[in-house]
Amino acid sequence: MEENSLFELLTLSLGNAALIGLGLMPDPMTDKSEVNLSNTMSNIDILLMLREKTQGNLCEKEKKMLVDLIHDLQLKLVEVQKKQANS
Repeated sequence: MEENSLFELLTLSLGNAALIGLGLMPDPMTDKSEVNLSNTMSNIDILLMLREKTQGNLCEKEKKMLVDLIHDLQLKLVEVQKKQANS
């Protein structure tokens, strides 16, 4: 498998895990959607670390994908936190 494909697979896997933790995707093991903000924040933290550690070593496509993914997940996290606070 190509190195770029592996990076994309890794980042998208972490992104999917974060979406599962937000309750926006069902857990493939249980087929249930449950919120687990701790897991979500851990996955976002890993993506942030990847962004920092790979700075200057990514092609534009990889960089954009990573930055956009982190941004989208952070927005979704805030939405879920607000929804929980209002419940």
